[in-house]
Amino acid sequence: MPQEYLRRPTAPAEHWPEPNTHILGGRDLARKTQGTWMGVTTSGKVAVLTNYREKTTDAATGQQSRGAITNSWLARATKTGEDPTRTYVEEMVASPTARNVGGFSLVCGYVNEPLAIVSNRSSAMDQITWIAGETGQTKGLSNTVFDDRSWPKILDGERLVDEALERHVGEGEGEEELIERLLGVLNTDSLPQLGDDATAEDYLPYFRRSIFIPLIGTGDKTKSDAPAVAADIVPPESTRTACVDGYAHAHGQSNGTDPEPVPVKKDAGDGHDLLDKSFLHGPYGTQKQTVILVKKDGRVRYFERTLYDGEAKAVPVGQGDRSFEFQVTR
Repeated sequence: MPQEYLRRPTAPAEHWPEPNTHILGGRDLARKTQGTWMGVTTSGKVAVLTNYREKTTDAATGQQSRGAITNSWLARATKTGEDPTRTYVEEMVASPTARNVGGFSLVCGYVNEPLAIVSNRSSAMDQITWIAGETGQTKGLSNTVFDDRSWPKILDGERLVDEALERHVGEGEGEEELIERLLGVLNTDSLPQLGDDATAEDYLPYFRRSIFIPLIGTGDKTKSDAPAVAADIVPPESTRTACVDGYAHAHGQSNGTDPEPVPVKKDAGDGHDLLDKSFLHGPYGTQKQTVILVKKDGRVRYFERTLYDGEAKAVPVGQGDRSFEFQVTR
């Protein structure tokens, strides 16, 4: 569930352009990399990225886009005989690449297999957490390290997902009803009201409480140099292990065009993919909500709901929905 400055340009979930048509997910158009915060592939790869709440803008943005990390897993070719997830994680831990971006946690792996949680705070394989190794797990991840259990939204999210699943099973409901229940979890709003003039920066200490962030910062008209509250992609606040013991894929409506990247500020000659920080002010909130379901037979359902357009105007419920379905080919 990305929370962002709402005027930051993003592409909705869709199959990516050549040569990566096997990847399904949204894209960040504010950086040249056009990285994603969440994606799946037709071979069953899944990636979910969250950032850390850093203390400074520079630490939050980094020299490279966090989305490049996600893209590198989703687009990576698998060599015959290798353990793709473990091999990738080992390379990530040993590589300096992850040190050049803002703080992040990356959940990566294949559907219906154990998933790794990789952090750029990780310096050895024994610091990697593996989840989804057994059924019935619910694990929350937000904008802090995975084992930080002090955030109310993480604890609330895990509890609410468990309750939603229990009620879904008890009522004998179908897939659409399950998605609606999980969207209900993502709509849980525990944020205090600080007044019309409050900015996203003012709300920063309270973000750890609320799964859903309503529209805030509408009075912030001029703070183009304000500290970056969400300086890079900021996704799922609570994630069911794997993707909710279920299924996942995509079928959606796309106009077939590839959005042009937004101009990105770069340091002269050094190749750094720097973020244009003019987007980091003004209206802020939960911009999209995503549910991925994966069945044991490899069927994937990918559902995305867009809540605000690029001008921070509310999208009527349902009109920003995209739904995709596919069968994993691996």
